[in-house]
Amino acid sequence: QVQLVESGGGLVQAGDSLRLSCAASEITFNSVTMAWFRQAPGKEREFLAAIHWRDVTRYADSVKGRFAIFRDNSKNTVYLQMNSLKPEDTAVYYCAVKTGSTWSTPGDYRYWGQGTQVTVSS
Repeated sequence: QVQLVESGGGLVQAGDSLRLSCAASEITFNSVTMAWFRQAPGKEREFLAAIHWRDVTRYADSVKGRFAIFRDNSKNTVYLQMNSLKPEDTAVYYCAVKTGSTWSTPGDYRYWGQGTQVTVSS
């Protein structure tokens, strides 16, 4: 069974930075596309960023220039570097393994982690 475990969330102030980690197991990590999503209370799950196994990346317009996705294949881990955080970034952040044809649709991701909470105060 594929396992994804997110970590690195916490409580920060506006303008701060965080780096989230997602450790994957029981997959051929260097052959899959992975992504980060987030979900705030009362809102739909939102695509943030994806990274192909060849390191091609894609970002949502809302986070371009602030967030960066990267991976370390030797550690089976994907990261989300978040800079210049804003209160509206407050959400539970999830990583996922892509299984469908699109980059940004939650239904095209089969495996999900449990999420890590990010709270940004002002």
